[in-house]
Amino acid sequence: MKKIIALLVVALGFTAVTNAQEHKEDRFEEALTVDQQTELAVKKMTLKLDLNKAQQEKIKPFLAEQIADRKAMKAKRKEMKKNKQKPSSEERFKMMNARLDKQIAFKAEMKRVLNTQQYERFEKMADRKMHKMKKKMHKKGKKRRKMENDNDK
Repeated sequence: MKKIIALLVVALGFTAVTNAQEHKEDRFEEALTVDQQTELAVKKMTLKLDLNKAQQEKIKPFLAEQIADRKAMKAKRKEMKKNKQKPSSEERFKMMNARLDKQIAFKAEMKRVLNTQQYERFEKMADRKMHKMKKKMHKKGKKRRKMENDNDK
């Protein structure tokens, strides 16, 4: 009996720690202002792409705009989730179209600012990041479906 209780305590503790770690990065990002996030993003890109000062200054406004848009969209999604609303297919199309237009504009600007070697490295970084996000979303979806199945039982 003591072993079962000890095992349950360890399992619950492990679960709590795992859940806390999953959302830790999100809370850190939310605590930072757009300017702070922009500064960090520029520095990360400088380290990875070896940007000079002129390139950093040219990229900074585009990153700031991108981060501000991302925060606004996240707040909008949170509000919709809170109100248990889902966007219509037309709204979803408009949002996806706007997002893709912004990505195209950002990519074009990066191509204009970066040299060929830096741009190739930027493309590889973006591909890796996209693959990582898709993997994360797939894992999240699997977890959600499992929880829904458990609740149905």
